[in-house]
Amino acid sequence: MATTQKKATLPPPATAACCPPAAAGGSTGVVHRESASASAGADWNVPSAVVEDQASKKGAAVVSLIRPEPSSNAANKVIPSMIRAQTKHPLDPLSAAEISVAVATVRAAGATPEVRDSMRFIEVVLLEPEKHVVALADAYFYPPFQPSLLVRTKGGPSIPSKLPPRRARLVVYNKKSNETSLWIVELTEVHATTRGGHHRGKVISSNIVPDVQPPMDAAEYAECEAVVKDYPPFIDAMKKRGIDDMDLVMVDPWCVGYHSEADSPSRRLAKPLIFCRTDGDCPLENGYARPVEGIHVLVDMQNMVVIEFEDRKLVPLPPADPLRNYTPGETRGGVDRSDVKPLQIVQPEGPSFRIHGHYVEWQKWNFRIGFTPREGLVIHSVAYVDGSRGRRPIAHRLSFVEMVVPYGDPNEPHYRKNAFDAGEDGLGKNAHSLKKGCDCLGYIKYFDAHFTNFTGGVETTENCVCLHEEDHGILWKHQDWRTGLAEVRRSRRLTVSFICTVANYEYGFYWHFYQDGKIEAEVRLTGILSLGALQPGEFRKYGTTIAPGLYAPVHQHFFVARMDMAVDCKPGEMHNQVVEVNVRVEEPGKDNVHNNAFYAEETLLRSELEAMRDCDPLSARHWIIRNTRTVNRSGQLTGYRLVPGSNCLPLAGPEAKFLRRATFLKHNLWVTPYARGEDFPGGEFPNQNPRVGEGLASWVKQNRPLEETDIVLWYVFGITHVPRLEDWPVMPVEHIGFVLQPYGFFNCSPAVDVPPNTCEMDAKENDVKDNVVAKSVSSGLIAKL
Repeated sequence: MATTQKKATLPPPATAACCPPAAAGGSTGVVHRESASASAGADWNVPSAVVEDQASKKGAAVVSLIRPEPSSNAANKVIPSMIRAQTKHPLDPLSAAEISVAVATVRAAGATPEVRDSMRFIEVVLLEPEKHVVALADAYFYPPFQPSLLVRTKGGPSIPSKLPPRRARLVVYNKKSNETSLWIVELTEVHATTRGGHHRGKVISSNIVPDVQPPMDAAEYAECEAVVKDYPPFIDAMKKRGIDDMDLVMVDPWCVGYHSEADSPSRRLAKPLIFCRTDGDCPLENGYARPVEGIHVLVDMQNMVVIEFEDRKLVPLPPADPLRNYTPGETRGGVDRSDVKPLQIVQPEGPSFRIHGHYVEWQKWNFRIGFTPREGLVIHSVAYVDGSRGRRPIAHRLSFVEMVVPYGDPNEPHYRKNAFDAGEDGLGKNAHSLKKGCDCLGYIKYFDAHFTNFTGGVETTENCVCLHEEDHGILWKHQDWRTGLAEVRRSRRLTVSFICTVANYEYGFYWHFYQDGKIEAEVRLTGILSLGALQPGEFRKYGTTIAPGLYAPVHQHFFVARMDMAVDCKPGEMHNQVVEVNVRVEEPGKDNVHNNAFYAEETLLRSELEAMRDCDPLSARHWIIRNTRTVNRSGQLTGYRLVPGSNCLPLAGPEAKFLRRATFLKHNLWVTPYARGEDFPGGEFPNQNPRVGEGLASWVKQNRPLEETDIVLWYVFGITHVPRLEDWPVMPVEHIGFVLQPYGFFNCSPAVDVPPNTCEMDAKENDVKDNVVAKSVSSGLIAKL
C-alpha cells in the first residue's frame, strides 16, 4: 500500500517529441534543455549490454509491441534533453530528462493509438550495463585517473574516450488489455547544430510478459479509495456503524497476494482495509486508530469497480482512544516535555567526504550512489584504498531487494496481510523528502530521485537520499595500567540512507561505512501498528490488546539484502568463494584434557544447494567471502565476513499461502553465482503470482558451482514483532541488520592510523556541576570529531 507523496512533477512528454496526441483531458508535456559539452573520440571497443528476453525464458510467446516504421520521419524527431547520456557514468540513475525521453519513445512505438492511450508506466529505470563496461567507465570517471582499473588488451590499456549510449528499462501496464510489457530503450546522443545536446530514444526490445501483474501505483490507490467511498452498499454499511461522513473514512488498498485461483493475475485486484477518523477537523489525527471490520470489499483495479462486497459482520467501531494521537502536545491533548536542551552537530571545517556527481569519497572508502523505484538506495562499486595496495574492491552492488510482512492472526482480514512492499509496491517509489535536523543531523549532502508516475509524467523527490558523517562512540582504546598512559580514538562513520512510508509503517534503510573497514546494513522500523477491532469482552491470543476495542496482531518483518561481492577482485576477475564458520566444542580426550577447548571450523560451500543456510547463534555461525588468489601477511586468503545480527525464520506453517511466493524466506542465507537478470528473490513480478517458488528457490535448483566465481549473497533477516502498549500510538524505532566485516583482508587493524581527537580542549568550560544549569557552549568550543 503506497502513500501519496508531495513531489515536484513534470507532466507527460510533449506530443511533439515523437509522442501520440494526449488523451482527452490530458496535459501537454514540457521538455527541458540544458547545455552539455560533447564527448569526443571513438566508441568504446566493448560489446554492448546483453538484453535478455524475460518472457521467452519462461517459454511464453513473445508478442511484438512495436508498430511498423511510419513513412514520415515524425517518429525520429530529436527530443531535447537536460543531460547527454554519454556524459554520465553508466551507473548514474536516469535523469528526469532521460525518463521523459524513454516514456516518449515507448509511447511513439505503440502499435495503435488505442495501445498508446492505454499505457501506464509502472517503472522506468536504468538498465545497468555489463560489469566490464562499468570497469572501463570507472577508469574514466574516478578521480584521479587510475590506469590500474582499465581492462587490458594486447595493445595495452583500453582508454575510453566516448561513453556508449545508456539504456532504460520500462515496465508498462496496458490498462485496457490488462497486459504487462517490458521495454528496453537506448538513449542515444544526437549531435545537433543548435545550441545544447539532444537525445533520441530507440526501442531495442519489447515483450509482453503473460500471466503477471506489475506493482501497484499510488495513483491507483487514490482512485481505488474514491471508488469504494462512492459505492452505495459501502456507504450504507458505514451508516450502520454510525458513520455518515465519508470524509472520515480511510480506504487502504492492499494487494490480494495469492491464496486461490480467485486471486489469479488474470484480474488486477486489491482488497482494502478500512479505517475511520474521529475528528474530521483535525488533519493531525491518527487515522489508523479505529479499524473497521466485518466488511469485505474486492476491487477490480483495471476497471476501477467494486466487484465483490459483503457486510459480513457488524463489528462495533472501537471507541475513540484518548491516547491515539502522536502529534505535538496541543493536538495530542498532552504537554511536551520541557527539559530537552538543544544538541548541535558542528563541523567548522566542513565534512570529510567529497562528492563528484554520484561518486563518493570518504577517507579511504569510495563508492557510487544509485536509486531505483523498487529497491530505493543502491550502493555500487564499493572499494577501500589501502596504502600501497591501492584501491581494493569489496562489492559490485549492495541493495535491499525485498521486504515481506506476514501477520499471525488467522482471522479475516489479517490472514491476508502479507505485503511484499518492494515487489508489490516499491521501496524507492514510497521514499520521501528528508528534513535536515530531523531525519538527518549534521553537514548533509542530499541526492534527489526521479521517477515516472502512472501516466508517464516525471516526478522528483527532492532530498531523497541523505549522506552525512556521524560520531559513533569509541573506535578503540587502551590504557597502560603501569604508566597510566591512555590512547583512545573516536569512531566516525559515513551513513547513506533513505526512509519510505508504506501505508502505516515507516522503514529507514541505512548503509554505514566505518574507519575500521566495516560495512553495516541497518533497517529502522517505526510508524503505526496495523490494528484490529475487538468486540466487547473479546480476547484474541494472536495479538496484544492496546486499548478498549483495539488490538495489534503479531507479525513479522523480513528483509532481503542482495550483495554482489567482489572481494579483492579486479575488473574481469571472478575469484571469490564462501566459507561457513561454526565454533565447535572439542571432544574430551587427549587433545582436551582440561575440557576447555573450542575452535572455529570452516566448511566450504561448493554449490548452491549446499549454500542454503540458516543462522545459528549458539555456534557463532558466520560466513566468509574469500578471494582464492590473494593472501595476507599470514599467508591466509583475504576476505570479508557476513556477521548476522538478531534474526528469525517464518513462524507460519509450511503450507501457508504467502510462502508460495516467498520461498526465499525459508533460509537466512542463499548464495548464487552472478547471472544477469537474477535480481529479485521472489522473481520479477510477485504480485498475485500463482507460481510456486519463482526466483531464488528456482535458480538454486541448477546447483551451480560456487568455487572461484562471481558470488552473490542473499541475506534474509527478520524480526518477530509481538506488539506492546509502548508501541502505541507510534512505535519507537526498532533496529535490525547485519555487518560485513574485514576478515584477514588487512594485515592489521586499518583503524590504527585514525588521528587523536581534541577531546580535552576546554574541558573545564564543558564540565557540568551538580545542581547547576550548564551554560551554552560556543561554536569555538565544539570538539572536532
